[in-house]
Amino acid sequence: MPDFRKALSDGRVYFFDGGYGTFLQSRGLPAGMSPEVFGLERPEVIKSVHQDYVDAGADVLTTNTFGGSRPKLGPDVDVVGLNREMARIARSVAGDNRFVAGSVGPTGHFVRPLGEMTFKEMVAIFKEQIQGLVEGGVDLIIGETHFDLAEARAVVIAVREVCDLPVAISMTFESPSACLTGTSPLTFIDTMQNMGVELMGTNCSAGPEQIFEVLKNMQPRLSSPLLVEANAGLPELDENRNTVFRLKPEPFAEQSRRFLEVGAKFIGGCCGTGPDHIRALRNAVGEAAWQRPVPSDDCQMVLTSRSRSVAIGFEQRGAIIGERINPTGKKVLIAELQKGQFTEAMKFASEQLAAGAPILDVNVGAPMVDEVEILPALTREIFAQHPAPLSIDSTNPDAVEAALWEYPGSALVNSISGEPGRMERLGPLCKKFGAPFILLPIIGSKLPFTCEEKVQVVSDLLRQADELGIPRRLIMVDALALTVSSKPTAARHCLDFIRHCREEWNLPTVLGLSNISFGLPARELLNSTFLTLCQGQGLCAFIANPNSVRLREALYSAEVLLARDPQAEQYIDKYADWTPAGNGGSAAGTGEIKAKDKSGAENLFDAVVKGDRGAIVPLIERDLAGGRDPFELVNGELIPAIMEVGEKYERKEYFLPQLLQSAETLQKGFVRLKPLLEAAGGAEEKDTIVMATVEGDIHDIGKNIVCLMLRNHGYNVVDLGKDVPAQTIVDSAVEHGAKIIGLSALMTTTMVRMEDTIKMIRERGLDIKVMIGGAVITGGFCDSIGADGWSTDAVAAVKVAKELLQ
Repeated sequence: MPDFRKALSDGRVYFFDGGYGTFLQSRGLPAGMSPEVFGLERPEVIKSVHQDYVDAGADVLTTNTFGGSRPKLGPDVDVVGLNREMARIARSVAGDNRFVAGSVGPTGHFVRPLGEMTFKEMVAIFKEQIQGLVEGGVDLIIGETHFDLAEARAVVIAVREVCDLPVAISMTFESPSACLTGTSPLTFIDTMQNMGVELMGTNCSAGPEQIFEVLKNMQPRLSSPLLVEANAGLPELDENRNTVFRLKPEPFAEQSRRFLEVGAKFIGGCCGTGPDHIRALRNAVGEAAWQRPVPSDDCQMVLTSRSRSVAIGFEQRGAIIGERINPTGKKVLIAELQKGQFTEAMKFASEQLAAGAPILDVNVGAPMVDEVEILPALTREIFAQHPAPLSIDSTNPDAVEAALWEYPGSALVNSISGEPGRMERLGPLCKKFGAPFILLPIIGSKLPFTCEEKVQVVSDLLRQADELGIPRRLIMVDALALTVSSKPTAARHCLDFIRHCREEWNLPTVLGLSNISFGLPARELLNSTFLTLCQGQGLCAFIANPNSVRLREALYSAEVLLARDPQAEQYIDKYADWTPAGNGGSAAGTGEIKAKDKSGAENLFDAVVKGDRGAIVPLIERDLAGGRDPFELVNGELIPAIMEVGEKYERKEYFLPQLLQSAETLQKGFVRLKPLLEAAGGAEEKDTIVMATVEGDIHDIGKNIVCLMLRNHGYNVVDLGKDVPAQTIVDSAVEHGAKIIGLSALMTTTMVRMEDTIKMIRERGLDIKVMIGGAVITGGFCDSIGADGWSTDAVAAVKVAKELLQ
């Protein structure tokens, strides 16, 4: 049996197989039927397709289990048994000379706060599917066509909890810059490499030329093998109403050959590609050797959120870790955390981000606060509204673990010390979740003072980490600044230790600045001077209050002098309008930075645009108490705000998480105002729209988002759900007096069912418009079936509905 891990590191280029959906249709798969269930009924067809790909030269066969999870198959299907059987069929064809990849596709659900499912529930769903694939004899697990980073991470966690097989993750990107939920190709790579994923890449969404742009955006920090599987162009309908992909095998192969330039080691095809495409691809590549990618962005550590990466390293700009979300000395924050409320914490988050902090530390440790419950809840609340990566700060390992189960990216864990058992408990968790951590050089109650003492403690902790298999890319060392008022040489020892971490271990360092100046006057002056000295020795990050003007001045000035701010771009951006704050006194020589962003929602318009769900109702209450009319609030602020959100979404300034956050904020405001509008006799609803996912298609994420947006614009929406026959759709539209029917389809095999509804409307002579949508829908397809309008996202759907009703 070949070893896939050996194949990952050798000099060969390997070939995956091609698409299955359209290929299986040509072998008898009925439109709308699950390919997986079809495979159980017709195993000989699946076997023949695998054999065709083997004959074409495929080195890796993908199991017919893309939709093989519980949410896709339903409650009556034996998930483990189906996946086991599909894997066995592929294994029987692959034999001992080829690999079998167990395919795991999206569930059709979002993890909260985007959806209702918890991360643990999604991991459990994938574990059930993966168990069957493992029993069937696969060589690796591949999560493919995922468009949410949290779901992709759930696949990785599930694999690690079931087996020790290699894992590959392939995401699909709407554009070269981001996927549907706002994750960039580089942030995807950063997160997967932190998790130790062995093969990553992209598939679907576009043809080879468009996907090449995605691959280029992965390059700056890519050091792992790439997997690339492009479509044979975009789907179209032929004269027989069949879905076709126009890119022929030879041009597909020539265009895909360019993937070798950016580190592709495994190449195959996705939608529309068949054995002829793989044969042509193999011929075009020939015996070309694989060139391992060499990162151009040399950093020591990367933190990520769902939509943002923050690189930390000796050649990177120094990173402020905002310290304000910490109960110490904050009575209001403590009182709120005790009640499970987060208004004050969210205010601190907004203020620190507005002040320029790229990372936020989150600490809820206070008397009568259940950290295991409150830390993950606050973590979820912050990342739902803000894109900055978070630092999870707690001495309670259970609370840290609970927060890691909620976080969608690579959070920083603050911290792992030499306390007995702490490395053994938290180290494997950080490795599993791909969570970088701060190594705190403390063992027992004694604080190491000299550089030599710190080196000894950290050396012992690094040995423990190495024994646990924790990669150095996840480790950052706390330089442990002690106060100079009691230990005059503390700063010098700290500087020596920072330099040692850089020169001897190549490890980034971080420290809390405030300790150095404790007990002395003009602490900001001392802190900012110490910061500059530390940066010169290689300090990469520091925990501080980003609202400190002096600290920001020291940071941005030092970055210019250390050549980490090319063309002084950041410095000029911050200080082009700099003016002295005053003359004389302690403020002399300081300056103010003009605020470019408001730290929090100040009015209803802001609350909706920023998705501030906690602020919307208090702001409404404030405005109503001030005598403002509820109709004025709706028409003057709420509706214009959601229109602004829509425009940001179209400009790719916002992505799906922000769109949903704003829509839910608006909905919360409407709930409060609706009784007042009804009492005044002016809360009449707009026209009715019936929404449904067509028969045979069980994907409804996009349709649900469209429903939410339409309701927020005042329409009466009747949601029929998914897998709905045309007869039911038309009958419901007649029953509810609908002016529009909205149809959704995600798959090329089910998009053709949209025409059933349109024909039925015409046959019955009904005056009902039809708008269609979904990832595979195009304007040409819309025209060919006689639909009245089309869209590929919720914002565009609202515009189409308005146009059709005018």
